[in-house]
Amino acid sequence: VQLQASGGGLVQAGDSLKLSCAASGRYGRTVSNNALGWFRRAPEKEREFVASISWRGDSTNYADFVKGRFTISRDNARNTVYLQMDNLKPEDTATYYCAVSRYSGVTSRPDSYAYWGQGTQVTVSS
Repeated sequence: VQLQASGGGLVQAGDSLKLSCAASGRYGRTVSNNALGWFRRAPEKEREFVASISWRGDSTNYADFVKGRFTISRDNARNTVYLQMDNLKPEDTATYYCAVSRYSGVTSRPDSYAYWGQGTQVTVSS
């Protein structure tokens, strides 16, 4: 499975961005039965969980620092996961990575994810 993330950029504090991540696989492999997630890594910091969505999209979980500001969603017909980011803050500056879980339910554990995208940079200026 290959993941292609897009939508990052340079914005000002308070602005919004929507990240997309399209999955593709050999022999028609889809990710519709897998939970999907977003993580991020800021400069000189550890990778951290941001959000996860279950295979049917009926369950989500978020890191506390994005609750109420970020929304994860998915379109199984397009094999795509999204991250709507509103009211961005300078501390949200990071490279954002999408990932495909081995499991169908939401999870914040990085070791639950089998495939990772290449990342898309989000920079928020104050």
